[in-house]
Amino acid sequence: MRARLSLLRRLLAVLREPALAVLCCGALLSSHVQAQAFNDPISTSPRGLTDAPSAQERAAEPRNGNAPAGLAPSVTGNAANATAPAQPALQAPLPPNPATADQPVVFGSQIFTGRFGAVPFTGFNPDYQIAVGDRINVRMWGAFNFEAAQPVDAQGNIFIPNVGPVRVLGVRNADLNAQVEAQIKRVFRSNVGVYATLAAAQPVKVYVTGFVKAPGLYGGLSSDSILYYLDQAGGIDPDRGSYLEVDVLRGGQVRAKFNLYRFLLDGQIEHIQLQDGDTIVAYPRKYTVQVSGEVLNPYVFEFGEQQVPASTVLAVARPKPGATHISIVRKVGPERRSEYHPLSAADDVMIQNGDEVTITADKYPGTILVRIEGAHLGPRSVVLPYGARLKDVIQRLQPAPQANVAALQLFRKSVAQRQREMLEASLRSLETYALTARSATSEEAALRTREAEQILKFVDRARAVQPRGQVVLPEQGDAGETLLEDGDVVFVPETSNLVLVSGEVLFPNALVYHPQATPDDYIAQAGGYNQGADKARLIVVRQNGLVVPATDGTRLNPGDEIMVLPKIETKSVELTRGITQILYQIAVSAKVLLGL
Repeated sequence: MRARLSLLRRLLAVLREPALAVLCCGALLSSHVQAQAFNDPISTSPRGLTDAPSAQERAAEPRNGNAPAGLAPSVTGNAANATAPAQPALQAPLPPNPATADQPVVFGSQIFTGRFGAVPFTGFNPDYQIAVGDRINVRMWGAFNFEAAQPVDAQGNIFIPNVGPVRVLGVRNADLNAQVEAQIKRVFRSNVGVYATLAAAQPVKVYVTGFVKAPGLYGGLSSDSILYYLDQAGGIDPDRGSYLEVDVLRGGQVRAKFNLYRFLLDGQIEHIQLQDGDTIVAYPRKYTVQVSGEVLNPYVFEFGEQQVPASTVLAVARPKPGATHISIVRKVGPERRSEYHPLSAADDVMIQNGDEVTITADKYPGTILVRIEGAHLGPRSVVLPYGARLKDVIQRLQPAPQANVAALQLFRKSVAQRQREMLEASLRSLETYALTARSATSEEAALRTREAEQILKFVDRARAVQPRGQVVLPEQGDAGETLLEDGDVVFVPETSNLVLVSGEVLFPNALVYHPQATPDDYIAQAGGYNQGADKARLIVVRQNGLVVPATDGTRLNPGDEIMVLPKIETKSVELTRGITQILYQIAVSAKVLLGL
């Protein structure tokens, strides 16, 4: 008691000082405001407003008014025609892509990812029928002014002063204003305007059961779609439930039947007004067919019959334009049977429950497209029949005056791919050898570690090289018999009087061709070898892609390229041989030189 009296005296002394009193009152007021802000959900956001509560939260709150016991409070806003509150951004995951998913995806399962259950329906529904517990906004002006939100009582009426009870139970939302106005006009025959609109639909609790992931009792609005309640229940179980048969039961009787495929494929779904205690039942899955291949919808489809025509399956799977045939794998007991039919016979082919259907595109080459580049004055793309040869392109050439048709070059995608595969195999072998080499001492281990780091950097640079895919054409007249492929590129080089010198020389350059000059002469003109050059490894790459070793007796032609390879110095003979082989591959396939 003494301690409390002492504390009180000190507080009174502080309050006698005006400045301290203001500070204390400000602190107390601030703490009081903070406490109210903490407890008041209206003031938690920057503007003093929070997101609208979910249907589950509204259903859990106590209900005010004259609605039946056990119902959630009326939702602010009009389920029929009021503006919905701003919804937060949805964070539900996207459904799996059926074309890349590891397991077959059931058609219809993509509906239930939380997007229907997160947003209740608050739009205008003209067919909604007014029920007990709904709130009606009534406005009257003119000779008599009145404005209020009237609840629909247990007898289905709203009460308006000087008018009395006005019956609205069962009235369609589209007819509500006319119904209320007609009854008010019996009392106020003139000089009174009337406007009535539905303020809030009736909250209900609906059972969701059957083959859904989480059966239970879920709250929402009577105007919400069955998709809203199914989504809250986790959706239909794709392994057991049916998307073709979903019923709404009321009092043990079927109130409505739904086929979700109509909604998925055609956007059609019946709007039903739910009531408290209704039951949504998802029945067991019926008959299924797995479809894959050249289709827009590679899903597992459900059908109401055990056997359907292939055309029915194709109608929902939507084949791609290039599809030609249908392959069927049928399991009959322990046996596995296969069928193959053209799509034109789809009406006569029957698909059974459990079949695996694959839509294929059988393509037969008819024509090929060849690209002509370089010193050519005619069309750049030429369409030729399948089996055409290089001579067919040569006949259509319109060479420019400076063209060198004798040095014609041919580039092919399949050759470039093969060169890439061989280079990748060599690089993997080199990586394996560099990373698995053994060392006898710690000094040798440190040396091999540094060497392995250099090799791995070399491998990374080598992987970035893109082979050109050049086909080496013979220098004689047999080049015209070379078969062409679709996508080939024929390059017509220009006549040149230059010889290129590249690689490990001091000044890589293009030098004027001299008939009597040797490779060493050109290298000397390029400044000679540098310290990293391997003088024993010189190659000459001709315009047609032919590669020959460069010696003193090698005859050079205008347009040739002399490449000086780098010197490889490692402690392992195998490692040196592997790197040298890779350098040759890159030099030949891409005309690029790399060094460690």
